[in-house]
Amino acid sequence: MAQAPVKAAKTTKRKAKSHAGIDTRKLHTLDEAVKMIKSRASAKFDETVEISMNLGVDPKYPDQQVRGVCSLPNGTGRTARVAVFAKGAKAEEAKAAGADIVGEQDLFETINSGKIDFDRLIATPDMMALVGRLGKVLGPRGMMPNPKVGTVTMDLKKAIADAKGGAVEFRVEKAGIVHAGVGKASFTEEQILQNVRAFVDAVAKAKPTGAKGTFVKKVAISTTMGPGVRLDPAATVSGSQA
Repeated sequence: MAQAPVKAAKTTKRKAKSHAGIDTRKLHTLDEAVKMIKSRASAKFDETVEISMNLGVDPKYPDQQVRGVCSLPNGTGRTARVAVFAKGAKAEEAKAAGADIVGEQDLFETINSGKIDFDRLIATPDMMALVGRLGKVLGPRGMMPNPKVGTVTMDLKKAIADAKGGAVEFRVEKAGIVHAGVGKASFTEEQILQNVRAFVDAVAKAKPTGAKGTFVKKVAISTTMGPGVRLDPAATVSGSQA
């Protein structure tokens, strides 16, 4: 018996309005794109401004991995919850610096059970033997502490301040894409521009040795519920480094 055709979901008036005038093939300047996404952010909550960058890399090769951290000049618009693996004096330092969760074996058990009530995880080097056993839990979520992005460190005060002040980690996915939240729709246009430029610059500087040809192939920004607006990748990268 033939199956009945699936009916297409009705496009809401809000979605239709937000997508009106968007040419998905056209490349825009960053200034144009920011104006477009801000004017179309109509959800009842403060939407996140998101960026997606398609890179000319194949992450299955070790020399084409892209990973780093970017301190957004205007923050992310939300306060991150930070957990820290530390003991003794360093645990006290973490608490004084504003860490939301500090622990050793107790924190290990909590995370290992699947409960992750934080946005960023930091650890002192001496705790990595314990933290390393959480690879299967933290790895898929991209939350494993790493010295390359400043989350394995003895300077907990700085690491915690960075995490709460707008530091955003990025890591290329299997399809060669990097994406992140770089602010809120309620930010001014200039604040969004500064954040996007800082993020693009950080990704560009993280170009791996194995990357050949054009590194940044496509760039688009959007808000949580809004349409994606494509940017001119060459102009966006050169503009971020100006």
